[in-house]
Amino acid sequence: VTHLPLPIFFPVFYHLRRLGVELGKSVVYQESNSETRVDVKESVRGQDIFIIQTIPRDVNTAIMELLVMAYALKTSCAKNIIGVIPYFPYSKQCKMRKRGSIVCKLLASMLAKAGLTHLITMDLHQKEIQGFFTFPVDNLRASPYLIQYIQEEIPDYRNAIIVAKSPSAAKRAQSYAERLRLGLAVIHGEAQHSESDMADGRQSPPLSRTTSGHPGLELPLMMAKEKPPISVVGDVGGRIAIIVDDIIDDVEDFVAAAEILKERGAYKIYIMATHGLLSAEAPRLIEESAIDEVVVTNTVPHEVQKLQCPKIRTVDVSMILAEAIRRIHNGESMSYLFRNIAVDD
Repeated sequence: VTHLPLPIFFPVFYHLRRLGVELGKSVVYQESNSETRVDVKESVRGQDIFIIQTIPRDVNTAIMELLVMAYALKTSCAKNIIGVIPYFPYSKQCKMRKRGSIVCKLLASMLAKAGLTHLITMDLHQKEIQGFFTFPVDNLRASPYLIQYIQEEIPDYRNAIIVAKSPSAAKRAQSYAERLRLGLAVIHGEAQHSESDMADGRQSPPLSRTTSGHPGLELPLMMAKEKPPISVVGDVGGRIAIIVDDIIDDVEDFVAAAEILKERGAYKIYIMATHGLLSAEAPRLIEESAIDEVVVTNTVPHEVQKLQCPKIRTVDVSMILAEAIRRIHNGESMSYLFRNIAVDD
């Protein structure tokens, strides 16, 4: 890629040398009282600025750095401020839970207020999150790279079966299965503890209050859910099981899924995910589990976790991010990066 006349500011360094551009001159640091300070060391007036921010362990500090950097560039009269956030934080908090809030919507509003005019990200937890933003969002896909890894690095992948670890993940798994011309299996049962099945606090008002309804008003009673015994819908006996998902963070569900697949006769188990957060004890649990290999992209730094667990493999997706930056700066169409991507992918 030829040199592009655009500065790129990195609150956290991200490997995109293939663009052939120099880093913009800026300093991001924390004061002694933990306040974030940003100093832009060169003129950005009238230019396209790309802020590339990966999300390390300290999520909230990374977000604050991004907001302060964007606002500093906005007040310095930058023409366009494009955020490149491969893993968008708080994306799991995109639905109302109990008396909580939709934090993902709040973050989208904060980024717009800070000055962002465009966002490049990858595999949002829910595609509908794009509707939270008041500016354009390019939600790139990592599945072509993960599918290529399956084809090139998994011996005898034709004998594999794609597995969804819960019914809610079946759509993503179906997309992989159709592209690889493989079978599909779904794990269903009481081992899955989804947030939607948790008791809603709105059903437990303070004991001091009376909750009698309007006289004569009879509402139908919602039956409580009762999960069936855990089962695997699909034949995995004598096959390679490939579990696909967008995020792997707390790995208990993946470990439980691997155990049930082993019991059903799968002889090798892979996990493919875009964002490898791998928090807390995840590396140790993976190392001690029946999982043979965990394959994630480099949207999130996980070098420490790889040292702790040799089963973790990394797929590089910097090429598609670099190409997205180049196309946006040159005003070219982004459709090439979404070729053969269906609405449900």
